Amino acid sequence: MPSLLFFKLSSSYFWYFAVLGLVMPFLGIFLDYRDFNSRQIGEILAIITASKVIGPSLWAMLADKSGKQLRIIRLGAFLAASSFMVLAFVDGYTLIASFLAIFTLFWAAILPQMEVMTQNTIRRSPKIYARIRLWGSLGFIALAVAGGKIIEVFSPQAFIYIGSGILAVLWITTLGLKQPKIKRSAITKRSSIVSKLFTLKFVIFFIAGAFLQISFAPYYGFFALYLRDLGYPSYAVGLLIGLGVIAEIFVFIYAGKIFKYIDVKTALALSILVTALRWFIVAEYGDLFTLLAFSQLIHAASFGLNHSASILFLQQHFDDNQQSRAQAIYIGGVYGIGGALGAYGAGIYWLDGQGAEHTFILAAISALCGGIIAIFMPKRD
Repeated sequence: MPSLLFFKLSSSYFWYFAVLGLVMPFLGIFLDYRDFNSRQIGEILAIITASKVIGPSLWAMLADKSGKQLRIIRLGAFLAASSFMVLAFVDGYTLIASFLAIFTLFWAAILPQMEVMTQNTIRRSPKIYARIRLWGSLGFIALAVAGGKIIEVFSPQAFIYIGSGILAVLWITTLGLKQPKIKRSAITKRSSIVSKLFTLKFVIFFIAGAFLQISFAPYYGFFALYLRDLGYPSYAVGLLIGLGVIAEIFVFIYAGKIFKYIDVKTALALSILVTALRWFIVAEYGDLFTLLAFSQLIHAASFGLNHSASILFLQQHFDDNQQSRAQAIYIGGVYGIGGALGAYGAGIYWLDGQGAEHTFILAAISALCGGIIAIFMPKRD
């Protein structure tokens, strides 16, 4: 792959996941700063997560029909940046929840199309994809660490200005991308995806993934507040989350080799089962930094291995002209439905920090259920 093309694709991944590196750890801090209680925070997280269910699928149908993923990526980045900037001028539960949902609706449309366009560009080489995706992880780490320090020095209100700047840069980087050339038949031939959605193999894949995302909800929404309540300094949030992402990077680097030794089913089941151990450690030993750091290393499996296996599963299970829709259903359904249910439940059980341990135990149970379900995935449809 030409170095300039690699740089452009990697830059887009870097800035896309830099947004996630800011939003995932610090949105809860920002909402707490705006005087929302844990139940309201859970509701807002559920609302914006649920917006991933509808948006990506609508954009994906257009992308599969036209084959023009880049147009959707650019439009999504521009509208996401615009809606996020509005947060600086609004206040109150309804307006903040609404504009966060609108932001997510457009931002979530970017990744499925970026994944498909990247796969078309690199001809689905796991080795090159892992190297490109690595820069996404680096972007996440950079903002998880720097974002915490900036927010500490100034105030949680800085969350809005940092995010707006990153989204603007993301949109600018998309202007340098080029739509890969694909066969005309891949654009015009559009087969039904319904039959493959209702195979036992995909249904189990979907349910197991949803249970995993339910388990991640307390981590995504309240981990920074959890560490604060345990007495950790603000920079510990970025360091611990960064440690988890560093662990995930090693999986992306060696993804090609890993799947020479284990199949997709084994990788999915293993990654979800060890996540149950991760949340148990967070619940019971959160005050011990060494064990908490060890739990973050499990992120290599919880996200790195699981995401790589899931992308590989979708590539194998669906046809070429179904990939945008498949990616949208995966991200919108598994992350959207699972994440929304988990966020709403976490907001109820968190009780402004009093129910933190109980909430993470429930997360561990959810992951355990998902892992057991994944074990029963058939190798053939």
